[in-house]
Amino acid sequence: MSSPSSTKPDPSATASLTGDGGTAAPAGKVKLPSVVWLLGGIAFIMGTSEFVVSGLLPEISGTLGVSVSSAGTLITAFAVGMMIGAPVMSIATRRLPRRSALVAALLVFAAGHVVSALSSSLGLALVGRVAAALGNGTFWAVGAVVATAAAGPAASTRATGVMVGGITLANIVGVPLGTAAGQLGGWQAPFWMLAAFAVAAAVVVARRLPADTTRADTSLRAETAALKHPRLWLVYLAIALIQAGIMGAYSYVAPLLTERAHLASAVVPLAMLGFGIGALAGTTVGGRLGDRRPYTTLIPATAVTAVVLGAITLWATNSVVAVVLVVLLGGAGFATNPIVVGEVVRIAGAGRSLPMALATSAFQVGIATGSWLGGIALTSSLGLKGPSLTGFAFALAALLPLGLLAASHRKPESAQN
Repeated sequence: MSSPSSTKPDPSATASLTGDGGTAAPAGKVKLPSVVWLLGGIAFIMGTSEFVVSGLLPEISGTLGVSVSSAGTLITAFAVGMMIGAPVMSIATRRLPRRSALVAALLVFAAGHVVSALSSSLGLALVGRVAAALGNGTFWAVGAVVATAAAGPAASTRATGVMVGGITLANIVGVPLGTAAGQLGGWQAPFWMLAAFAVAAAVVVARRLPADTTRADTSLRAETAALKHPRLWLVYLAIALIQAGIMGAYSYVAPLLTERAHLASAVVPLAMLGFGIGALAGTTVGGRLGDRRPYTTLIPATAVTAVVLGAITLWATNSVVAVVLVVLLGGAGFATNPIVVGEVVRIAGAGRSLPMALATSAFQVGIATGSWLGGIALTSSLGLKGPSLTGFAFALAALLPLGLLAASHRKPESAQN
């Protein structure tokens, strides 16, 4: 097998393309290399960092002497840092060997958490969060390329599924544990822990990831040339719309469950755990099916996401029904994530970090847009139906770029018949 950092795929892993743009080889039978699981573990650390702040806002606001809403800007700063920083850092590190870039990303990520943990003002804490976001963005831009190159074409989507699964697992395990640690030992406790884990991960990457032997096609011109594919921008649009659909509703799942479905507030975390388990299952299934038939998996999953969001809008007035629908939202919505990331790799070509960085930005644009417009809808005359109805509209809109992408895959095959 070739080096994980090589831009050339493993010949033994190659497979013929189907008319759907997938591979004929049974991806589930391809054994993923250990580096993919290592990167999935690092994604768990990154995901915990991104979402743990939301559970510690009262503690942070009390320590820093600011309002809870002001403390919430730490979440916004991280999202903006990811949105802008991922492509910027991808360009800045393009001449670095990928192993060096990953180590640097982890060390910057760790330094950002140290700065935030030591801060006595909101401004300094924001600086730390932006630094952590830059490290996170760099990790995703480079790490996804390394993972898909290591897995080969027959299992590239499954490899990205492992990385996305790391984030999903962070929501199930890392965020609750981090929140509990912050409540017991001060909000800085999980920041120190994440910094220590990141440094440890950097040591493992430095020892386990093979050094680059080639740096072909790493010029800025080559990176930007990969962005000329119109289909790539359709994938970015689909990513943003799907994420906006999911987060438009899920950002306000607590009032949905307590005020509309009349669920006891103490049970809400269990419902959110169900969402996380559904998301993990969806990521796993999507990663396995998406390698062979990306669009015949992606389009139905998005359609089911829209249907679930519509059902939440109409029928989530019963606690049991509402919880079941929230779990289904996690499963259907997150099944799309590894597939769309895999499509970025297929369209832009292996070894392109800038297109992957822009995919990270597209995710963040969707998350920010969905949560923002969902909040506006919540305060409108739509009330508690507003966020899910907003999500439904976004998910429905995502079917348009996905349909165009699927049709463009079928044209070459039709022309030959």
